[in-house]
Amino acid sequence: MDNMTRLIAEYASSLSFAELPAEVVHGAKQRMVDSLACAIAAYECKPAEIGRRLARGAVPERYPGRILGFRERTTAESAAFVNSAMIRNLDFNDQYPGGHPSDCLGALLALAEASGADSRRLLSGMVVAYELFVRLNDAMDLRMKGWDQGFVIGISATAGLGHLLGLQPELLGQAIAIVSVANVPMRNTRAGELSLWKGAATAYATRNATFATLLATEGMTGADRPFEGKHGLWDLITGPFTLEPFGGRGGPFRTPQVQLKYWPVEYNAQLVVWAALELRSKVDWRELTEVDIGTYKFAYSEIGSDPEKWDPKTRETADHSLPYIFAKTLVDGAIDLKAFEEPAYRDPALRPLMAKISVRIDDKVDAIYPKVVSMKVQAKTADGRRIAFEPRDPLGHNNNPMQDKDIDAKFLAAAGPVLGGARAKQALERWWDLENIADISAALDLLDVTAPSGGSKG
Repeated sequence: MDNMTRLIAEYASSLSFAELPAEVVHGAKQRMVDSLACAIAAYECKPAEIGRRLARGAVPERYPGRILGFRERTTAESAAFVNSAMIRNLDFNDQYPGGHPSDCLGALLALAEASGADSRRLLSGMVVAYELFVRLNDAMDLRMKGWDQGFVIGISATAGLGHLLGLQPELLGQAIAIVSVANVPMRNTRAGELSLWKGAATAYATRNATFATLLATEGMTGADRPFEGKHGLWDLITGPFTLEPFGGRGGPFRTPQVQLKYWPVEYNAQLVVWAALELRSKVDWRELTEVDIGTYKFAYSEIGSDPEKWDPKTRETADHSLPYIFAKTLVDGAIDLKAFEEPAYRDPALRPLMAKISVRIDDKVDAIYPKVVSMKVQAKTADGRRIAFEPRDPLGHNNNPMQDKDIDAKFLAAAGPVLGGARAKQALERWWDLENIADISAALDLLDVTAPSGGSKG
């Protein structure tokens, strides 16, 4: 076992709930409630439906996995895939530069019952995954090297699951080695015309993490030096790196720094919505002749460079399209889930306005990202007026964090139509009290979309 594997395994094995400061516990609960809202809102999504079809009828004697919202039990790895697919599908879940740590939660929630762990261990396992996710992304920045976030999700979910199952460092190190050498996905997933796989790629990574963890519990051993050895990660992709000291081990806890989303669009487009609303307050969109948007390099690469973003033909492309999101908000005065239904994003009436929007990298905007998220908007009208402004830090950014009331509103808006208003409120209250839940099964039962007041599919 190399030093990096040992460092990760020992932290994941040794952290305890008692070590978590109150603000870290609260921050974890905020992100758990937020993630459950995203999952419930997406319970009918195609990737989860596909995963459920394949999962049916397979319930192992050991470690049955629970599928969120449906009371179904199946293999742990299948449940992890379906759960993370629901959390991830709408691109409404939390984010940290490099990806979405809440994608790990599908695995932890799949095994929360079968592990026999209490709700406090579920929370501390979540913190393990989040703390590791942040540090690995800070150290490696894989997305700028062309590799996808599933690599970090796989390791982080494995560490969180190992903690949940109470694995000792040697066993957990084997699981980390297995998932590390077998789970290095390409970022082509998020280029060009995006497919269903955009929202399912990290669900696949949590599935792999779950299987790797359970393989290790049964005696499977992994590569001896997955990070530091010959043909390992350092050798092939990243070069040597160090991790910031972990929370509770000489470093700060970073979980509360993971950002939440107010609008149902990918994170780089959060400010795009607010900017469009501000421009809408200044001018009638019908008067616009051009809109020039200066943004940071990563936003340009993700949502403002590919030609497909000016003519989205899939939901996944539309929610990663700066011109579509900006134009749709200008016309409608808001953006909601209906904006990503096929008739909306294929609407030919919106294309002329989208064609007036240009996107470029602005060096000054890029220089202050990610500490400050900003953009420059310059618009011209038919009568020659020029409008310029520079919005900053959308609601949910660390400089402008969402409050509990914002998360409550998001949860109730997502869960109310599915679970019914009364049960949605009951579920919200129960999950806010996660550290004191005596029966995790009962708390999961409250999310059942097939109950009489819930959704239509079973």
